[in-house]
Amino acid sequence: MVLREERGRQTLKEDPDMAPQPDRITAERAGTVLTLNLKGDWSVASARAIDSALPGLGAPAADGIASVALNLSEIDRLDTAGAWLIERTRRRFEAGGVPVTIEGAEPAQTLLLHRMQALALDAVPEAPRYSGLSRLVHRAGVGTVEAIREAVDLVNFLGVAWVATARVIVNPRRFRFTAFVSHLESTGLNAVPIVGLLSFVIGVVLAYQGADQLRQFGAEIFTVNLLGISVLREMAILMTAIIVAGRSGSAFTAQIGTMQVNEEIDAMRTIGLDPVEVLVLPRAFALVVALPLLVIFADFMGLLGGAVMVLTVLDISSVQFIERLREAVPVWAFWVGLIKAPIFGFVIALIGCREGLKVAGSAESVGRQTTRAVVIAIFAVMVLDGFFSIFFSAVGV
Repeated sequence: MVLREERGRQTLKEDPDMAPQPDRITAERAGTVLTLNLKGDWSVASARAIDSALPGLGAPAADGIASVALNLSEIDRLDTAGAWLIERTRRRFEAGGVPVTIEGAEPAQTLLLHRMQALALDAVPEAPRYSGLSRLVHRAGVGTVEAIREAVDLVNFLGVAWVATARVIVNPRRFRFTAFVSHLESTGLNAVPIVGLLSFVIGVVLAYQGADQLRQFGAEIFTVNLLGISVLREMAILMTAIIVAGRSGSAFTAQIGTMQVNEEIDAMRTIGLDPVEVLVLPRAFALVVALPLLVIFADFMGLLGGAVMVLTVLDISSVQFIERLREAVPVWAFWVGLIKAPIFGFVIALIGCREGLKVAGSAESVGRQTTRAVVIAIFAVMVLDGFFSIFFSAVGV
């Protein structure tokens, strides 16, 4: 495509190789101002032909042209491919020292062109280089900012969940009771075997290791004290919460994430359903109910495992074990572990559902968010357990 003089103005003469694009670009010159009139379909369907024609515009600065105006008033259709061709043409002129103005664009076209201008596709900035201590400081700073952002997002999602909970309390018929029972079965009843087995083994290990250390001082009887307090107060709730985070928290993320990939959540919003109310609340309430029940079962299995170990290895009868356990272990040791359970369950469910809703468009994203859900949930459980330990110690429990 080349310029030709015609009665005091310049028009574009079609290159023979570009015959399919006779009217896409015409040029008019008034003095030192060149106006390019863009017409017709500027979309991906015609992008290849237009792209081949654009280099024929030449170098305006060499022809005495001081400025270029791109007139978009006659464009019938414009998509991102056409917008990028316009933006690349603008950059090519400005790189040659010729300023470019856009005329006649509709608001939607202007918005699309602005987005293309924001994309630095011509030059990718080089990533900053760090070495030694600066790299360590940089990674620590990035990690800190990411942790703060995650905490803020979690608090925000917590607020959204509480608002949905308030709506359900005001109108209980909105609550998905069938989904609640289904999740209660999957998170609670189906988790009983693994929780019971691990709790039993932990009870055996604690009793064995405790007896081995206390035997040096002739105080094997205090193994019961060690076993009762450690299982009821800390180990049962911690191990159960970690198992649930890895088992149920990851399942929540994978389920909701798959729905996100399949656009089921978008369809849910389209028909007027709140995903938090439909998907998050039944799972959260199910885990709030299931985790305390699992902790009670884990307490029993942990003590049973320790009792088997004590009765087998030490010279302690079952009656002595029960009496010692009743005298040495206060009832608050049981309640401390049980009080933590519903809070841990709610946090695990909240994190799992939130990470599922953050899945974006691919199976890879589902796997990535599932891993993040498990890691963040376990970290949150450990941090909360530390706060509870400090609190109960401060109040003398």
